[in-house]
Amino acid sequence: MTDRALIFGIGGQDGAYLAHLLVNKGYEVHGTSRDVDVAPFDGLRQMSVLDKVHLHSANLTDYGNLIQTLRTVEPTEIYNLSAQSSVGLSFDQPIETLNSIASATLNLLEAIRFLDLPVRLYNASSSEMFGDTAKQPADETTTFQPHSPYAIAKAAAHWLIESYRKGYGLYACSGILFNHESPLRNERFVTQKIVRTAVSIKLGTETRLKLGDLSIVRDWGWSPEYVEAMWLMLQQAEPEDFVIATGKAASLEDFTRTVFERLGLDWKAYVDFDPGVVRPYEVDYTVGNSRKALQKLGWSARLTMPEIAIRLVDMELERVGRRSTGTGN
Repeated sequence: MTDRALIFGIGGQDGAYLAHLLVNKGYEVHGTSRDVDVAPFDGLRQMSVLDKVHLHSANLTDYGNLIQTLRTVEPTEIYNLSAQSSVGLSFDQPIETLNSIASATLNLLEAIRFLDLPVRLYNASSSEMFGDTAKQPADETTTFQPHSPYAIAKAAAHWLIESYRKGYGLYACSGILFNHESPLRNERFVTQKIVRTAVSIKLGTETRLKLGDLSIVRDWGWSPEYVEAMWLMLQQAEPEDFVIATGKAASLEDFTRTVFERLGLDWKAYVDFDPGVVRPYEVDYTVGNSRKALQKLGWSARLTMPEIAIRLVDMELERVGRRSTGTGN
């Protein structure tokens, strides 16, 4: 029997890399977007799997539509990656954020329970749930101290997963992923903003980069590696939650400096402070400890910052070069 995966949120960064991984493993891959007729699916196209996956219009906040989707696909594995994913935007759209994460996760769990599906569920939790880790690496036992509506919603969804796992016996687990980047990252995220603007400055099409607090510290990993961990979690005999991180801390200033140095530029000559992009309630320092993932999944991060920053710059230069010659996106 062919494994059949259903990826809610297949159009995002992780969804595209996960679809590519699963297609190459021989899965029948299904994915959803709110409206597949208008969704661009640029990531799937760049990963050369758009014509190899089955797409469905689905909305996790619509319970009836969700039931219909599950009955149609009959998946053996479900990956819940669909949600409003911007921490900054969650302060402007808290209700939409809570609904798209917490309520949507509850709908999915209830639908699986109602249909009595023999399915394994992966849920995308977030390191934002930890808040500031006080310069100590967070693991699966670290207390949640969420700062943003996004983080609060993710924490609620995380506890729902545990409740249905223990209360109803569902195979459901969460990956607590720290920041992870790739060329498929949306321009709303600061790492992509830095890389693309820096390359534009190098090419002479832009002159300044506006950023907020450069002292914040994050644990940056590589998205294609992190989706491997998602898949590994669903291959275990029993469902468990795992922290997925590099364990290496770097400041936003470190990231910015590395990007500009790769382009032969001094970042201080081009970066301005913009108080307008500072979040109302920022997380100053966060880093993860994925020792459990190494011990039980055999997973560990291979790329860290600055390798990630350098790779992003090189790939952006390649993308811009292809666009200028009319050979691709």
